[in-house]
Amino acid sequence: MLTIIQKNRKKRTQSNKGLSTIELILASIIGVTALLGVGIALSDSHRGFTQMYKRIYSDVVTDGHVAKRMFDSMVRKSNCYQPVLDADAQGVEVRYYADSNSLEPDQYSYFYYQDGNLYVEYGRILSGGIQETLDNRTACRNVTACTFKQTGRSLQMILTLNNGSQELTTVTSAVMHN
Repeated sequence: MLTIIQKNRKKRTQSNKGLSTIELILASIIGVTALLGVGIALSDSHRGFTQMYKRIYSDVVTDGHVAKRMFDSMVRKSNCYQPVLDADAQGVEVRYYADSNSLEPDQYSYFYYQDGNLYVEYGRILSGGIQETLDNRTACRNVTACTFKQTGRSLQMILTLNNGSQELTTVTSAVMHN
């Protein structure tokens, strides 16, 4: 009886040898393939995120937003007097009241495109219609085209920006409120 138990123990210990070399190599190949797949997926997602971040926060996009905000705020502040469009529609002047007691507009903003930039000139209107420039700012750079249009009490600015790697065209419309 003792010999039968010893034989059974021998059979059990012989059947639990462990992993063979081929099984170990196959498991390693599968593991490395899975890690490579995850690494490539992470690398692609990081590249995509970086590219999208650069598109969203590039100087072209931020300049376009700044120009839109400046144009919108000045036109909304302006009165119903006719804005003055340049002959080539690359500049527009709007007038507004700095003092609520004024009978005539006493301030102006002049948006104009020149030398690849969009500028805004701020000033006041003195008696007799004489204009005094108070400030001149660059609203945005990398401008390739800018036109202004008027329809009723609404002004529109069509602005195209290009920094060499990205081009953006924005259209802004604002209604004169005063």
